[in-house]
Amino acid sequence: MNLSAIQAALREREIDAWLFYDHHHRDAIAYRLLGIPQSLMVTRRWFYCIPAQGDPAKLVHRIEAGHLDSLPGKKTEYSAWQELQDSLRAMLKPYRRVAMQYSPNNAVFLIGLVDAGTVEMVRSFGHDIQSSGNLVAEFEATWTEEQIRSHFEARDCIDRITEEAFKEIGRRVRGAANGAGTHEFEIQQWIMEAFRRDGLTPGDDLPIVAVNQNSGNPHYEPRAEKSAPIRPGDFVLLDIWGKTSASNAVFYDVTWTGFVGSAPSDRQREVFEIVRRARDVGVETVRSGIGAGRTMAGWEVDQAVREFINKSGYGKFFVHRTGHSISTTVHGNGANMDNFETHDERQIMPNSCFSIEPGIYLPEFGVRSEVNMLVRPGAAEVTGRVQQEIVTI
Repeated sequence: MNLSAIQAALREREIDAWLFYDHHHRDAIAYRLLGIPQSLMVTRRWFYCIPAQGDPAKLVHRIEAGHLDSLPGKKTEYSAWQELQDSLRAMLKPYRRVAMQYSPNNAVFLIGLVDAGTVEMVRSFGHDIQSSGNLVAEFEATWTEEQIRSHFEARDCIDRITEEAFKEIGRRVRGAANGAGTHEFEIQQWIMEAFRRDGLTPGDDLPIVAVNQNSGNPHYEPRAEKSAPIRPGDFVLLDIWGKTSASNAVFYDVTWTGFVGSAPSDRQREVFEIVRRARDVGVETVRSGIGAGRTMAGWEVDQAVREFINKSGYGKFFVHRTGHSISTTVHGNGANMDNFETHDERQIMPNSCFSIEPGIYLPEFGVRSEVNMLVRPGAAEVTGRVQQEIVTI
């Protein structure tokens, strides 16, 4: 836990204190930020209060009195519920504006981890509860220079692997007359072998290889027992993400599409062009806003992209947010580019990264074009190659 950095962030936001609370490991954010072992048996409620100035304070049950001993601050113990409430009221008495893992109307449900009853209890003590969303983003989704280097290292590998995967599909499809050919799962496994050679990991989920109607399913997963063949005339989507094995490395995540044959159909080209232009609207929205020194929220980017696709007549086929935060997990805890699944008011912060990935998903095929954007103080950039036309395989 970086106590001085947390307190500085609270003062910058004019928040008096940050109250962490958990039982039964409901709030993984608290364990990560405070550095508490995830292996603890937690059957009783604990509270940890970090003020903007001064010493932290902790409140623990007598049965599990040692759970927060690794953290600085005065410890108070309780047993009965009345004792808990009295002690928590006293702990929070000096502070008016208190941050918690709370999101108004559960708009950003990844942050809304404190149960409604606990929110009601703290409010009943007379406190103004603030969302910790931007605080969490600052400490979990902004990158160090070393992490930025790891992103570019993963980019160099994945951009090359993506290009080679399309070529491998072409070689195998053209060899079908000799009894060869290929299918989605086989190409996914080829990508994973390339990852192993380059020392990359995709994390918990494997890259997506999706053909024709399967590409119209945004989270399609090829399996050994459920894998479509890839043949001449097929439309192919590759969604590939990964990071290096370095400690605290961060992800790179892209989606490209290709066509097996001499030329895609007019419909495929039309949909790709709309998605490509929508992606570029998102990129320019970020670039111009950050470049002008504006404080931007994630929902603004999604709104600009979604308005473009709506005007193109394909709005009902764009069924997910425009982009997600990227960090040590492929879906990070910073601002998402989202005014669809949620209204994400979290700030797009310097040294944060996120995807821009609009998609149009039709019954016969789907197009998604995904790039990553890295925000620096006063500037934003796309970090990898940018697809401008459907790949001819």
